[in-house]
Amino acid sequence: MIEVLKTGLETCVQDFPGRKGAFGMGFPPSGPIDHWSFRLANLLVGNEPGDAALECQFIGPALKFKAPAIFALTGGDMQAKLDGEYVPLWQSVAAGAGQKLEMGPALTGARCYISFAGGVDVPPFLGSRSTFVLGKCGGIDGAPLAVGGEIPVGVGEGISGRRIKRKCLPPLPNNGKWLIEVCAGPNDDWIDKAGQKRFLESMWKLSPKSNRVGFRLEGPKWTFTRKAIDKAPENGSDPSNTIDHGYPIGAINLGGQTPIILLNDTLTLGGFINPYTVPSCAFWKLGQSRPNEIYEFELISIEEAQARKRAINATCSEDSIELA
Repeated sequence: MIEVLKTGLETCVQDFPGRKGAFGMGFPPSGPIDHWSFRLANLLVGNEPGDAALECQFIGPALKFKAPAIFALTGGDMQAKLDGEYVPLWQSVAAGAGQKLEMGPALTGARCYISFAGGVDVPPFLGSRSTFVLGKCGGIDGAPLAVGGEIPVGVGEGISGRRIKRKCLPPLPNNGKWLIEVCAGPNDDWIDKAGQKRFLESMWKLSPKSNRVGFRLEGPKWTFTRKAIDKAPENGSDPSNTIDHGYPIGAINLGGQTPIILLNDTLTLGGFINPYTVPSCAFWKLGQSRPNEIYEFELISIEEAQARKRAINATCSEDSIELA
């Protein structure tokens, strides 16, 4: 067991790829937003890439080890210290019984992942250990970590001193600007050519009014085709309204003039159009971006999105590990 001394900001248990096959029953996949950093954390401690670990948002927790353990930190830098000594990112570290891991606000990135050799050992719900906070299920009691609570860890045989090769690390920018891939559709034909051009050539600010359900964007106005305006009454009165339909994960959901990127804990359906979709190869960028940072969007084909995802998947293997 690992004791929770401080919670951080909504630190939750997640696994990868999350809760698959339950979207039709109203349960989104959940899972880590930055699945690249998450899988590398697990590999460092000798786990399977998808084993359960912790996702920390913006401010990390403080934990006390009740027994010796091997752990690793990846993703954003939350100034982690083990009994006052700096803990390097992207490297497996040994902790002794009674030692304290203390983390603070993120200096870089937005989410840090903590893996433990043996994985976080909580009961699966619908095939996944991922926490879905809004549904109060998965993880530890369906909720973020609580002060005084305990994190159960399975049996593992990790070793310290394993690190990720530099060429295999996610390339986090240091200027607060992100180039985010998008694919057209499913409702791109509701936006006119001028609106599509404006979307791809504009800078969009990530709103603080964002969470794991969706990232709200601030930017210029959208313009629409006749299809969005001359439509049957059952499609709704606003040009962005349509008959209720299923939402893909990653969709840029347009409610009026406000685009919202639908994330891991999102809604299953609704009555707004989705002109573009952020593919899973770009989710690590969403997971590490911070409020008020800037997005620019790059239009790519589905085939290119799949190729970029395969390239990320290739780094999530033992070939990316070296000894420090």
